Amino acid sequence: MMSPDAPGQVAIIGGGFGGIAAAVKLQAAGIGDFTVYEQSPGPGGTWWDNRYPGCEVDIPSHAYSFSFAPRDWPRTHATQPELKAYAESVIEQFGLRSRFRFGVRVESVTWDDAAGHHLVRTSDGAQRAYRFVISAVGLLSVPRYPSWPGLEDFAGHSFHTSRWEEELDLTGRRVAIVGTGSTSVQIVPAIAPQVERLRVFQREPGWVEAKGERAFTPAERALFRRFAPLRRLYRLKLFLQSGRRFKAYDLAGRRQRQMRELCLRYIATAVHDPEVRAAVTPAYPWGCKRPIFASGFYPALNRPNVELVPHAVTKVTPKGVVDERGVEHEADVLILSTGFQPTRFLSQFGVTGRHGRDLQDFWGDRPRALLGTTVPGFPNFFILYGPNTNGGFSIIAQLERQAEIAVRAIRTVRRRRAKLVDTRPRALERHVRWLDLQLARHASAMNSGCNNYYHSASGANVTQWPRTHAVYYLLSKILPRFALVYRDR
Repeated sequence: MMSPDAPGQVAIIGGGFGGIAAAVKLQAAGIGDFTVYEQSPGPGGTWWDNRYPGCEVDIPSHAYSFSFAPRDWPRTHATQPELKAYAESVIEQFGLRSRFRFGVRVESVTWDDAAGHHLVRTSDGAQRAYRFVISAVGLLSVPRYPSWPGLEDFAGHSFHTSRWEEELDLTGRRVAIVGTGSTSVQIVPAIAPQVERLRVFQREPGWVEAKGERAFTPAERALFRRFAPLRRLYRLKLFLQSGRRFKAYDLAGRRQRQMRELCLRYIATAVHDPEVRAAVTPAYPWGCKRPIFASGFYPALNRPNVELVPHAVTKVTPKGVVDERGVEHEADVLILSTGFQPTRFLSQFGVTGRHGRDLQDFWGDRPRALLGTTVPGFPNFFILYGPNTNGGFSIIAQLERQAEIAVRAIRTVRRRRAKLVDTRPRALERHVRWLDLQLARHASAMNSGCNNYYHSASGANVTQWPRTHAVYYLLSKILPRFALVYRDR
């Protein structure tokens, strides 16, 4: 029996889909000694935190779910309540609830080289030892608040979309929402029918496509339930379609032109006012920003109580917001759809590796990790949803692969009776050079001059995976064999 002071095997930080994937994979590998720390009261990560009206995923449900936990999805695209319920159901299906510690935030992870384990300090004041740590805190978890003068003096209600005030009734209110990204385009059509006036502030338009969401027919759902191979074929079809679509990120390719024309046709048919059509038409190539899937946003702009303001906000007054022209717009409610801080990986807690090295100091202005998962000098530490892993169509599929990398490495350490697993520095250097080359060759649209969330202060794209999920899948099986090293000290 393990002594009370003996280190645990694995600490998982985050109870979203990444943390759930790691827990399931560990259990399947016969590693049952693990604890999942989640700062929120329940599981789901972003699907627990984000509860704004209209919140749903823009990736098809059968792809945005675990391969090991299929579900009878009622719609082509799952809503936030459905995804939150799905997270709960996976935990129950695999008997994992006792492994979760909800309402506990990890504050620091420190490697003790002499002891061969990490010290994990949590918000309840405890410090516990674990041989391995898997971070699964997510990419879009730290809200970005604008630095507008006067924001704190606003006399009405003001909040970020990820901190939605559910008790607030918007009926008859004058509402200003700042931002026209993937979150805002869901909120606008959801609240437009109930508010008195809705002004949508747009700094820069995005390329929008109709999502085509719908309910599955009873016959379709019955076929998926009765014939598992048919469901798997449908899922495979979705991934194959995404692979063809990915070719549009090449600025020189034919698919780039086709996607642009598709979006322009949608603008022409969905937006009535010529001035609004001009304002929502981007001046940069398709794919520079994350493409937006939304069937209700453009029609909402046609409503008489909705106004698109194609200008950035520069300051806030007690009565409203002021745009870059100096025009003040009065509002009762100010909604900040201003995004997150995705390039600040693992900024929620401190990570210290060998010889007291701080992870943020190691990264500087270029976060980097082998397949986004391991970093030299930070042994027995794994990252899910790390640098350059966003994309690949379904992030849940990406998270499964990353969890598999971590679990295979942990099993190898235990099988070899080694002390630690680390990453070869030269392997990471080669990987970063390869990433930059792939981004230039296959995803050149991402660097074509718009304001996106992909780039760090160094100018490097540090968030996006530059190829399809199939490429990531293959590399996840091969690259760690050569890049990871197992040591006794």
